[in-house]
Amino acid sequence: MNDKIKTWQMSKPGNLAMTLIDMPRHREGEVIVEIAGCGVCHTDIGYFYDGVPTVTPPPLTLGHEISGTVVRGDSKLIGKEVIIPAVMPCGECEICRQGRENRCLKQKMPGNSLGIYGGFSSHIPVPSKDLCVIDERAGIDLADMAVIADAVTTPYQAAKRVDLKQGDVVIITGAAGGVGSYMTQIARAFGAKFIIGIEYGSSKAKKAKSLGIDLVVDSQKNDPKEIKKIVKERLKIEGIGNFGLKIFEVTGNAQAQLIALSLLTFVSKLAVIGYGMAKNSFMFSKLMAYDAEIIGTWGCKPKYYPDVLKLVTERKILIEPYVEKRPMSQIEKTFKEAKEGKLEKRVVLIPDFD
Repeated sequence: MNDKIKTWQMSKPGNLAMTLIDMPRHREGEVIVEIAGCGVCHTDIGYFYDGVPTVTPPPLTLGHEISGTVVRGDSKLIGKEVIIPAVMPCGECEICRQGRENRCLKQKMPGNSLGIYGGFSSHIPVPSKDLCVIDERAGIDLADMAVIADAVTTPYQAAKRVDLKQGDVVIITGAAGGVGSYMTQIARAFGAKFIIGIEYGSSKAKKAKSLGIDLVVDSQKNDPKEIKKIVKERLKIEGIGNFGLKIFEVTGNAQAQLIALSLLTFVSKLAVIGYGMAKNSFMFSKLMAYDAEIIGTWGCKPKYYPDVLKLVTERKILIEPYVEKRPMSQIEKTFKEAKEGKLEKRVVLIPDFD
């Protein structure tokens, strides 16, 4: 193995350069993973274009949605194919001891708080204790499995946070997007009896319907008030009460947030998954009147990764139809398209430094 890591480094927000950084010396409890693929997340776009601060200031390499093969470190792990959790907790702090380790303040997140190291590279050093070992890929490309590290596990964590269970009614804003398409499948896997998808524009609405969603509402054609009416009337037709809804806002978009808030009703829960810079106003007394909850959800506990991987290998969650692989040398073009909302699928970048 070379003593250098080849990487696309963010020298400052808005600037990328391909460069070489030192391969770190092996430390106890750490391995080197040769990267098979790294997914492009909107969190990366926020860091790159919007100046959202990273824990490690630039220069650093972005990318936290990673799959690959262990090539150095613990002899029991060398040669193992792995998924690197996007959030790797310390396991010792008070937050971790409370069972909320996915929000550990000392967490190691590639492309943010793992020093200068991130996934848009040839290799990455990572703690070994939380790696999700892939014993069986079931014919799925290892690079495709990068999306499990965030796009699939984050909605799984959200489902756990709101106690999603058999027979629930689920509403997803951005149901056909890079995270929404997996949130939709996870809701079905958890036993939701009726799923409502909110999407913007006819093409995205059509994609949402292809996921088997029971009711798709186009937010380009309907404002929040009309959407609320459509949902209420459809639930009535289905003989389902308009209460106890599990709502997932996955976009971070201002309009989608307003829609999600407008759909809150009696004993319902709203999980906020998508990140954005938008600000909205909301009458908080509704939460009291409805006995409802708004819940933030961040990342996923590493202990859930094997369960998610099993859902994927058993084909209860499909990832390949929603992934587009590109050479990593197209990173700047891909970032630009992600910023402009032009990506139809989750892009996974494949190292092509040689």
